[in-house]
Order: sequence, then C-alpha cells, then structure tokens
Amino acid sequence: MFTHYKEIWKQKIADAINALLAENGLPETVAASGVVAEIPPQSDMGDLGFPMFTYAKLLRKAPPQIAQAVREKLASGAGSGAAVTVKGPYVNVFLDRAETARELLKEAALGKNGGLGSPGALKGARIMVEFSSPNTNKPLHLGHLRNDILGESMSRIFAACGAKVRKVCIFNDRGVHICKSMLAYQTYGGGASPESEGVKSDHFVGKWYVRFNQMSKEEPGAEEKAQDMLRKWEAGDEEVTALWEKMNEWAIKGMKETYKRTGVSFDAYYFESKTYVLGKGEIAKGLEKGVFYKADDGAVMIDLSAEGLGEKALLRKDGTSIYITQDIGTAIFRHEDWVFDRLVYVVGSEQQHHFKTLFSILRKLGYEWAKNLCHLSYGMVNLPEGKMKSREGTVVDADDLLDSLKEMALQEIKGKEREEAVGDPDEIAEKVALGALHYYLLQVSAAKDMLFNPKESLSFNGNTGPYLQYMGARISSMSRKATLKDGASARPAARAELLSGDAEWEVVKTLLDYNSAIAAAAEKMDSSLMAAYLYSLSKAFSRFYHDCPILNAENPELASARLALSEAALFVLKDALNLVGIPFLDVM
Repeated sequence: MFTHYKEIWKQKIADAINALLAENGLPETVAASGVVAEIPPQSDMGDLGFPMFTYAKLLRKAPPQIAQAVREKLASGAGSGAAVTVKGPYVNVFLDRAETARELLKEAALGKNGGLGSPGALKGARIMVEFSSPNTNKPLHLGHLRNDILGESMSRIFAACGAKVRKVCIFNDRGVHICKSMLAYQTYGGGASPESEGVKSDHFVGKWYVRFNQMSKEEPGAEEKAQDMLRKWEAGDEEVTALWEKMNEWAIKGMKETYKRTGVSFDAYYFESKTYVLGKGEIAKGLEKGVFYKADDGAVMIDLSAEGLGEKALLRKDGTSIYITQDIGTAIFRHEDWVFDRLVYVVGSEQQHHFKTLFSILRKLGYEWAKNLCHLSYGMVNLPEGKMKSREGTVVDADDLLDSLKEMALQEIKGKEREEAVGDPDEIAEKVALGALHYYLLQVSAAKDMLFNPKESLSFNGNTGPYLQYMGARISSMSRKATLKDGASARPAARAELLSGDAEWEVVKTLLDYNSAIAAAAEKMDSSLMAAYLYSLSKAFSRFYHDCPILNAENPELASARLALSEAALFVLKDALNLVGIPFLDVM
C-alpha cells in the first residue's frame, strides 16, 4: 500500500517536472518510473523525499531552485491534505495521516481479500522450487535446516505474490556415496535394523556412512569395493538392489518425519535413481549432435572454455553417470512433468560452478526454458565449535539440534513459571525452538556463511524469533482482554483520524510497507528481507505500545482506534511469520 502512495507521488512529481520543461520550451519529458523516491532519514523531514539532482542538466537550474519550482506546481494540486515542503534539493511530502490510517484499517479489516499481504507481483507465474535434496546415506543436518527454511520461505513468498508454486525435493538415492553406507552395513550390520536398535531410521543409516570412513582407513580396498557395488547396482544386481531399497526406505522415512516436525512440505518427490537414465539418454543425443565429444579414455566431455567454465565430464570412462548426468535428466523430466516459467535450485554456494555448467549444457541441447533456471545459493552454517564433517560423524543432526533447542525453551518457560499460563509447555517449547531456529537461519542473507548460536537464537529480547513470537502473544492477549471487557461488537467505531501521534504513524507506515517488503523479497529471492521487516514492525509496535496507552486510553474512541491499529499489526505479524516459517503463538 505504501508503494501505492509512492507511485501516486512519483507521477505528481513527473507531471510537475514536465510542466516546467514545457514552460521552458524544452522537448524532453520525464516518466514517473524514472522518478527517484526516497524515505527521509528523519520523520520531521517528511514521509517521502524526491531529490532533484537528476533534472539540473535538463532544466539548466540548480537542484534547490528546481525543488522550489516543483513545490509551487504541486501546491495547488497536492490534494488529500498532504503537505509539500522543500529542504535544499529535496521535495518532501508529508502524507495525510488520518486518510492514510483510515485506508490501512480498512485494508486490514478485509485481510487478504483487501490485498494486504498479497502484492500480486507474480500473478500467473509458475515457479518450481527445488530444495533440501538430501543424500539417502545420512540424516538431515544443520546445513539442510538452512536449505529447507530458505526453500520453504521463498516458496511461501512467491505464492504470496500470486505465483503458482510447486515445491519439489529430489532424493540423491544413488551413487558411490550411497554404496559406501550400504557396503559398511553389509559388512558389519549383521541384520540389525532401526527397530532392533531403537534408533530413528535415518540416523541408523547415517551410522553406517560414518562406519565406512573408518572401514576405508582399515581396509585399503574399501573404496574399490564401493565402486564395484555401484557398477553392480547400475547393472541391476538383485542382492545389491534389495539392500539399496531397504536402506533408502529407512533413510527417507526418517527424513520425512523431520520435514513434518519443521513445517516443511513438498508437492512432489523425485529420485535420482529414476532420472539418471534419462540423463544418460540426453548425453547420447548430445554426442550425436556434436555438442559433446569422447575423450581418449572413453569419457564423454563438453568443452565450455569459451564461457569460462572449462571442460566437464558427463559420463565416466566406464559409462557410469555422475551428478551432472542425472541433473540434466531431472531438469528435462521436471519441465515435462510440470511446465514452469522458472525453476529455482536452493543449493549451497560451493555448487555455483556446477549450476552454471548445467544451465549452459541445457541451453546448448536446445532447451529454451533453460534460460529461466536460477541458482539460489547459500553459505555454510556451523556451530561455534567448528566445521561439520559428515563422514567423520561430527555433523549437527537436525533432530538433535531441535531437541536441544526445545529443552532450552522448556527450561526458560519453567524458569519464568509460565507452565500453567501457556497451557501445554511441551508444545509451546517446540514452537519456540522452531521459531528461534528459522529466524536465526533467515536473518542473515543467504549468500553469507554463518555461525548458528543456539543460546543466542532463543533470547526473548532483541532480534530473535522468540521476541517476534512474544510480540504476537502480547497483542493477542490485549485483544482478548478487550473482547472480554466490552465484547467486540460493543467497541466504538475506530476513528482513524485519532491515530495522529508519531509512534502510531510509524506503525501505520510500517504496515503500509508490508506488500512492498514481500515483493522485494520475491524479486531478490532474499528471505532475510522479510526477517528484517518483521523486526522493524515489532520495534515500531513496541514503541507504540510503550508510548501510547491502548486499552487504558483517555477515551473509548481513542482506545478503539489504537486497538484497531494493534489488531492490524497482529494480522500482518501473523501473516509475515508464516512467510518465514515461524509458528505464531497467541500465548507465551
């Protein structure tokens, strides 16, 4: 909505500039889209600021002179009670607070039907988002948790902008790394199962991947045995296939339990074991067309040196496939399965070269839609103790981390003696843990490496998920008290013109920015912008709550107006929390 006012005033400024150009007999014109609109650093400088530097050359005048001339043009037609002032080279606009607040409360009352939280910037677009994409030889870990919430959050943000979104996960369920855990289990497992050992099924499988690392140090031929098992698998060996099916089933079952716990879901699952053959077929076609070539040792290659990507093997010399082989087949299969306008891969930044190569190969194979493939890369995430290494068993398992965060949250609830107040301490602690985790992982721009500090993430003060959840619980409690006291139907009609104070106005302006914040996060594929917006809203509301009595306002009309503003903030807070995967709590 604030964008709406910004666009209106950009047009007014453009009209004023064009009038000045015409008066000076100049043929040039200025489009509203080219007008720069800024948010002044201080509220006493206006709600919108328009620098005039750009027009000095056109009008052959100093920017302050142009600003004065534009203000004069606007003075008679400013309308809507808005005030226009000049400070040096800037034209500053003070919006009509009563009119703007009235429009906000109306939109908030209509909710999504009024467009609040639905910017429509991607209406009609079909976007596929691939994320998580785990290997089936170990459980999900801290790195996956960052991947998962990035993919889930961006999917929700795209959908809020009007896109039809398809969330997909591909299980990397084949390859030599899978055979390593299989080989260790075959050698030392003795028929054990997750049930016999009382272990979550994906953790059970992960144990054998770690065991292989030890096995490879003790047995010099272990790596060759794993490669031999891969060749047998690709040849359809019954014994190897049966073992593979059993261990994959264990791994995937456990992972889906973690997805459910973290609020992550998918519309479709893909399996590399079913798409790698398609990739090999595409490699054969490309070889016939001359896109690829055979090296002296028999490996199939492509030379992308002209694009700065070097040479890339697509099939090994023994004919077995590698990651890029199956990624080629998977991408083609997906587009045939669900025609997309854009496909976003959420994968770690260490794979940037891989995806540039993949996209280039698909374009060379003649797939026009390959130009709409995007790589949303993200940096590594570790704990303060150091870097994770899955083959050494030093990864931070997702389930273990969540259990630890939940226990810490539960102790916080008990320490504040809030068990009875929150109803179900165990359920609330789980949601607080998830809110702490997801917010901490998203508040940093995806491209950056980060350290996850569990204790810091759970703080109920400052820039954290629990602080945002507490803000929602505080407003909910206030709304319940008002309803119990007077009944919602007995409240006086909210008079928006009473919301004229600076603290109230900051909340109004922040709420008006909601749609543009969603649209910006979608355009830049950056969920941290939504996290930043949530913190800004919470800070603005906290100041309002501190400075302005709400239920105990000096008269019923003012109380009703401030309560309506509070409930508008609650609507946006709840909606925005959902976009970043943070559970909303109405009691805490």
